[in-house]
Amino acid sequence: MNSAEPSRVLAFAGGLVGAAGVALSAAAAHRGGAFTGTAASFLLMHAPVFLAIGLIGANRFLRIASVILLAGLLLFAGDLLARDFLGSRLFPMSAPIGGTLLIAGWLGIAISALARPRP
Repeated sequence: MNSAEPSRVLAFAGGLVGAAGVALSAAAAHRGGAFTGTAASFLLMHAPVFLAIGLIGANRFLRIASVILLAGLLLFAGDLLARDFLGSRLFPMSAPIGGTLLIAGWLGIAISALARPRP
């Protein structure tokens, strides 16, 4: 993929993450569940990031950071949702691992702004 070419996968992920955030917000409002509400908030706040990076295209470093961010989001939100809907965690340490990946992804996005474009 050319670095200037938009990433359809990230734009697709942004749409799915946004839709899941809205659906889970509704579920939290009707069903209750603090973990579901938190997961919905995290999904909604990250959806625009994937959409923007997917639509504008980005350097390789930014795309990798976005994938790390997406993995962290899926682990973190997935663990919270498993707690509310299944009564157990995804696996031990899944939320902390997901949170650490979220932090790493955001730091990667910040660092990508300092990367020099290749000629």
